Amino acid sequence: MLSDKREPLIHITKRSAPSWQRSMITRLAAIVLALIVCAIISVIMTGENPINIYASIWKGSFGSKRKIWVMLQNTAMLLCVSLAVTPAFRMRFWNVGGEGQALAGCLASAACMILLRDIMPNGLLIFVSLIASIAAGSIWGMIPAFFKAKWNTNETLFTLMMNYVATQLVAFFCVVWESPKGSGQIGVINLSSEIGWLPTVGGQKYMLNVIIVGVLCILMTIYLRYSKHGFEISVVGESERTAHYVGIKVEKVILRTMALSGAVCGIAGFLLTAGTNHTLTTTLVGGRGFTAVMVSWLAKFNPIVMILTSFLLVFLERGAGEISTAFRLNESFADILTGIILFFIIGSEFFVSYSIHFRKAPREVK
Repeated sequence: MLSDKREPLIHITKRSAPSWQRSMITRLAAIVLALIVCAIISVIMTGENPINIYASIWKGSFGSKRKIWVMLQNTAMLLCVSLAVTPAFRMRFWNVGGEGQALAGCLASAACMILLRDIMPNGLLIFVSLIASIAAGSIWGMIPAFFKAKWNTNETLFTLMMNYVATQLVAFFCVVWESPKGSGQIGVINLSSEIGWLPTVGGQKYMLNVIIVGVLCILMTIYLRYSKHGFEISVVGESERTAHYVGIKVEKVILRTMALSGAVCGIAGFLLTAGTNHTLTTTLVGGRGFTAVMVSWLAKFNPIVMILTSFLLVFLERGAGEISTAFRLNESFADILTGIILFFIIGSEFFVSYSIHFRKAPREVK
């Protein structure tokens, strides 16, 4: 006896190679839908005109020259950490320790500014701070890589735990170097002499930071796309067995790639300490190490596309703060709007990669 076979109502199939035009249209449609949903929620919950709310979001980032430069600085710092974790992600090494690696760079830079300010001239001190930050971030990245290469430990948990170790190290030295005594804070380092501070370019405090990160973005693109190391990273990410078969030393690639990731995070720490905040705190990196994971993933590990995703997240963050201030709303409401927009953007990636087919009604046989 034959049993009736019924087709499922929905078929989900993976798209072979979606065009960039289709992908872009899908993402833009998701943003438009997100804005419509946010507008409806704004009217229901607050009674405010959604157009005024969106105008405030724009004002939060572009309302003045200073706001524009602050937004560019924040975008550059987020982009820098995102560039750092991308080589590891391409290798399928899930490095969620960008926060700790950047903090290690901050700590090394602050140590040079405090301990060497009376020994070295300013230019040499800045150079030494940069090298120390790169070395500190690189070492912090190589520690979990070494254990992964030798004993196949879980890199996600290992790099995550390294974040907490770095945070506690910074907290310890904040007490050691506290100023004034008993405050538990370092304060602005070398405030009167500005020794170890990055110089201003074009009269703008953040210009040099933006330029450095822009150069890093170009170099990272070239490294990943056109270098032998970039090819080896891709092969290891696809299959370690294949990499072994073609003669690639997987352990060496893991160590080298994580050293690079940590080094770029160290540069981010150097820029935050010597170029932006001129101090050291446990929250100096500001969660960028975790946000960078989303930036890198949304950009499909493409350094150029990361510029746009970093800008979008910073734009939404600053706009959310402006909403809370302008309309005297709870900060949670601004976070709700930001979360809805991000939900639609992330959800659109499913429709970029997959297509949905519904079961067709059976034709009647005449």
